[in-house]
Amino acid sequence: SIMVAIISGVFLMLLGLVVAKPLLQLMSTPEDVIDLAVVYLRIYCIGMPFTMVYNFGDAILRSVGDTRKPLYCLILSGVVNAGLNLIFVIVFHMGVSGVAIATVISNILSAWLVVRFLMRADETVRLNLKEIRIQKDELVRILRIGLPAGLQGMVFSVANVCIQASINGFGSDAVAGSAAAANFEYFSYYA
Repeated sequence: SIMVAIISGVFLMLLGLVVAKPLLQLMSTPEDVIDLAVVYLRIYCIGMPFTMVYNFGDAILRSVGDTRKPLYCLILSGVVNAGLNLIFVIVFHMGVSGVAIATVISNILSAWLVVRFLMRADETVRLNLKEIRIQKDELVRILRIGLPAGLQGMVFSVANVCIQASINGFGSDAVAGSAAAANFEYFSYYA
């Protein structure tokens, strides 16, 4: 249910706020960027509940064959993110904080849009906010499927952390180059 997505997002948000700096230190993040990375990661983690809600809604819509609405959400939130990045960094000189805040705002927008789409969906998947509650049987079913998938994703993430830690050892220029390459890769993948 959407409540599981919200609870998971809040848990990840709190965890991220606590472990941001130790995790970045463990990853050998260069000293000249670690403080900025901590600021970015902590602000980004504030948006985790919204990311989880979007992912939940995206999965529901895709499960009934609707791939367009989640795409519209991503396109609009991506445009808003890019625009806010420019405004927050160039106009308001907010730097890394501005970039992170723009990301959180775009995550909120995509979550809001997907919830609106679900509230207007047909009866089989319609979201009724007044009826949101945790159903024990469904929660157990979700956990039975989700925990192994989550563990698999965690192994993949740990591998990526190890790779990033190796890149971090080469200094902040290598980190910036890797980030630029990753953004290009993500753009190419989704385009």
